[in-house]
Amino acid sequence: MPAISRRSAELGTENAFVVLAEVNVLVKQGRDILSFCIGQPDFPTPVNIQDAAVDAIRKGRHGYTASAGIDELRAAAATYLGEMRGISIRPEDVVVGSGAKPFIAYTILSVTDYGAGDEVIYPNPGFPIYESQIRANGAVPVPLHLREARNFAFDPAELESKINARTRLLILNSPQNPTGGILTRRDLEAIAAILRKWPDVWVYADEIYSRLTYEGEFCSIASLPDMYERTIISDGCSKTWAMTGWRIGFASNPTLAPVLTRWVTNTESCASHPSQWAAVEALNGPQGDAERMRGSFLARRDRIVNLLNRVPGVSCKSPGGAFYVWPNVTEACRMTGIADSEVFRKRLLEESGVAVLADIHFGSRVPDEGQHVRFSYAASTEAIDRGVERMADFVRKNTR
Repeated sequence: MPAISRRSAELGTENAFVVLAEVNVLVKQGRDILSFCIGQPDFPTPVNIQDAAVDAIRKGRHGYTASAGIDELRAAAATYLGEMRGISIRPEDVVVGSGAKPFIAYTILSVTDYGAGDEVIYPNPGFPIYESQIRANGAVPVPLHLREARNFAFDPAELESKINARTRLLILNSPQNPTGGILTRRDLEAIAAILRKWPDVWVYADEIYSRLTYEGEFCSIASLPDMYERTIISDGCSKTWAMTGWRIGFASNPTLAPVLTRWVTNTESCASHPSQWAAVEALNGPQGDAERMRGSFLARRDRIVNLLNRVPGVSCKSPGGAFYVWPNVTEACRMTGIADSEVFRKRLLEESGVAVLADIHFGSRVPDEGQHVRFSYAASTEAIDRGVERMADFVRKNTR
């Protein structure tokens, strides 16, 4: 039997989908499972966006498009990205992809060389595809720890200590998955001051949750002086307009746009044609549904944080954005004699029917930060109430 490559054998995954598979097995067995493991809005895509896709199909817009995307979407995305960040972005500097996720790999491929020792600094805990793609594409992953005491920002001094002549890329994610933390303007100014000492370092700004910012205003490092030229802005439609399955994302950088376009040509050819027209409507059309969804997520955030802080042995900071909470379960593990957050996560699912993710699903556990799990509160208030109550009962029942 021919062997598969070492690269494929070692390729990481997104454990939310692994746990979802576990959940589906239990559901098929007739178990009552409350799942908080997938970061997906539980709302339907707004009707005007659905109608735009149907209209595109009826008009015969079924074929390939230019790899960079249709002109109408590139123009709409340029306006949207620029207005959100207070900068001027040209349509020709925007590239459309099948979701925002592919631009992680395209960026790493564009700014590092395989096996050359090029380093990429990324947030930890963080979206697991960052580390997976860094390794798969032959670069060296350098984790930058997010600290609970800093509301899950990182210490700029720690960033400065990790940058060196081999650093090629810094990945920033704000609002963050999995912690819900945000990088404030003050944080970003400190980061930019460090980066100005290292002009050869690119920045990948993963801002897919930009419209789901609750504390203060969203701020991008691309907004700061001299930063857009070296920043790849990544955003998309999945979270803001409940369009995860439509697979539309976009990225912008004036230098790398042609390079990113070639990667799209070499991989996906182009994003779905009807989905691109739906995205034009999402960006240009009425924003009431998007704002209502944001308001609902904010109310759920406040609800779940309040409830989790009543669970014995659990403490939970209020996240500044996205739709995740990152409760600390260190004391709950101690009270119940459970070894760590992953064992806690497994037993919570098996014994109480509550599906969450453990901190180790998002990178190596941060030293001296304790044990954490992630809830996605893209779920109904009823599910949130029942799920947290089951968790509280689980802790009480197992406390020694």
